[in-house]
Amino acid sequence: MKDSSPTRLAAYCARLGLDAPPPPTPDGLALLQRAHRQAITFENIDVLLCRPILIDSQAVFAKLVERGRGGYCFEQNRLYADMLADIGIATRPLLARPRLALPEGFTGPRTHVLLLAELEGRLWLADAGFGGSFVPPLPLEDGAEEATPDGARHRLRYLGEPQGEWLIERAGQRETTDGRALEHGDWQAQYSFDLAHVEQMDLEQANHWTATWPASRFLAGPIVSRVLPAGFVALTGTTLTIGRKGVGERRDLGTGEEWRIAMAEMFGIRLSEDEVAGLALFPR
Repeated sequence: MKDSSPTRLAAYCARLGLDAPPPPTPDGLALLQRAHRQAITFENIDVLLCRPILIDSQAVFAKLVERGRGGYCFEQNRLYADMLADIGIATRPLLARPRLALPEGFTGPRTHVLLLAELEGRLWLADAGFGGSFVPPLPLEDGAEEATPDGARHRLRYLGEPQGEWLIERAGQRETTDGRALEHGDWQAQYSFDLAHVEQMDLEQANHWTATWPASRFLAGPIVSRVLPAGFVALTGTTLTIGRKGVGERRDLGTGEEWRIAMAEMFGIRLSEDEVAGLALFPR
């Protein structure tokens, strides 16, 4: 059960570096989403350490706000939905199929969750949990487009029936992504979704599969990212990349201690030496 006390909302805003909650408006939604992505790291470390990924409101608040950790989409957007509700923005979850860097025509499972928000009589997409790049809020309208400070643009397209599917696309520089994107100045698919009703047990099932399926991307190695004011920083395996509007820096981390320091300094995630050793990134 979610506790909607003002204390929790104040703690969340403090975690995001905000003095007060933004108003329940489109501008307020954009401000909150960007602050969330800059403050709370996308990461899968607990998946790799075989810890259970709990996605109830109490568990994600304790992990992402009180303990200062990050998480992946099922955690991030659970927290985001709860905090949006507390500022007066109603949402419901949608399940999506990631399409980034997948072959044309390949249909993967619904392993991403985003939110559908209602604001001032219009429907909006809200997503604080996509790790590949920064996706801004978009109105649920065919052709809706929004630019972001990293120089990229995102666009929403309605693909039509029979499923009533929608597609999020990105056009921008590869440097301000987590590295999965191909070199693309033109539009590239990010994920697709429909508006079907999603129950909590649907999310539990998708979360469990994503965290435990042997071939899951999230079991292949660390996937860590955070939005910068005008760019993106990502740590994939042992490779750290920092991108700001076309200027990219790439560095391979050579030791567990170097990796642990990068996690703390670049992502605000403080891990013990034993936790880093448990990831088996470097020969001992």
